[in-house]
Amino acid sequence: MIHYNKSMRSLYGAVVCIALMAFHVEAQAAVTPQTMTPAQNYYQGRHLEATGRMAEATLHYNEVVRVAFDQITRHVATRDTYVLLTRALRRLGRHNEVINWGQQGMRVFPDEFRLLETMGQSFFFLGNFEQSLAHMERYADAMPDGDRISLAYFFIGEIFRLTHKFYRADMAYTMALHFEPGMVLWWYRLGSVREQVGDTEPALEAYRRALAINPNHNGARNAVTRLTSD
Repeated sequence: MIHYNKSMRSLYGAVVCIALMAFHVEAQAAVTPQTMTPAQNYYQGRHLEATGRMAEATLHYNEVVRVAFDQITRHVATRDTYVLLTRALRRLGRHNEVINWGQQGMRVFPDEFRLLETMGQSFFFLGNFEQSLAHMERYADAMPDGDRISLAYFFIGEIFRLTHKFYRADMAYTMALHFEPGMVLWWYRLGSVREQVGDTEPALEAYRRALAINPNHNGARNAVTRLTSD
């Protein structure tokens, strides 16, 4: 029977630790944007962006774009090619390209309504509210249970808010929150348009819902103080 002394056990532990660290580093090195699928790259980019690591996220978005252009050039593009391409371009802020490739995608796949929502966002950020609204409403009509339906209604609400159509904005924000009730900004926006038309109690309700999600939201907290100070 072999007996290990204390120094040998320590040495063994150190060797195992180094081996595990080396394996971890190697595994991390093996996972790069080039080894991931376009969908994996897009969602990894979204995760990194959400945690404030936009420079790293950009690498993943750019890989989505590179692969999509390659597929389009080789005439093997699918619906998802155009969807992921436009969504990656949207995250990169390349809004004119979103619209260009979205329109091309719609010509190839006329019923790929997911492209409408992404183009709607880009029209919004380019300041073309008329086209943004048209695209968002068409998406909502075509895909009432779509994965971006809450976002579509939110942007519709934003357009109506910015054009001072507050009652319509109220309805759109309410629909957005029906699908995704955990969005603090959306509750705040809902409170703001209700406050604009003098609906104090409904506005307070919305602001308080925002604070229930994030007690540190300064806008909602100030609004509650303002509306309850009289």
